[in-house]
Amino acid sequence: MFKSFHRAAWRRIAGRLVFAASVATATLGAGWVGKWQPLEKDGMHDPSNPGLQQLQQPVDALSNLPRSAVGNQVDWVTAMEHKLIDPRANLMPGTRINILDGDVIMPRTGEMPMVRFSHRVHTEWLDCDNCHEQPFDTKAGGTKGVNMWAILSGEYCGLCHGGVAFPLTECNRCHSVLREQPRAAGR
Repeated sequence: MFKSFHRAAWRRIAGRLVFAASVATATLGAGWVGKWQPLEKDGMHDPSNPGLQQLQQPVDALSNLPRSAVGNQVDWVTAMEHKLIDPRANLMPGTRINILDGDVIMPRTGEMPMVRFSHRVHTEWLDCDNCHEQPFDTKAGGTKGVNMWAILSGEYCGLCHGGVAFPLTECNRCHSVLREQPRAAGR
């Protein structure tokens, strides 16, 4: 029963992601890739706000950065690795980031590939306090309730992914660790 429920749940999630992608394409147009809207036309900024003129336009800010086919079309990790950007850990000047170079493999993903969480990629951007102890417990297995429903609802990973990090429609960016396939008898 659980497996059939799980398959049905993933079909609903996949359907929502495909729907979201099709809405984005219909709204932005199929040729949107790499074409950033001017701030006064992006639907998020108030065009009558005089302060808008002090902000840098996305095309000016982003066009020289490495490209990605998803989200805001920028490969932020590559941009950081090539020292094209230098993100702040937080709003407090002089904060030193403790970079942790270690992956966490999350195996409870049903039939999907397991999730590889790279601490290095995340801690190069953020101080550990941004995620620990809330929403994630530092003790392995201590965080309960992490699932795609919660993430798609903006909890856990969904606090950033889908907003300021690559979108949740890119399943294989997280679900990247294939499970060992059972070997056939005699092989």
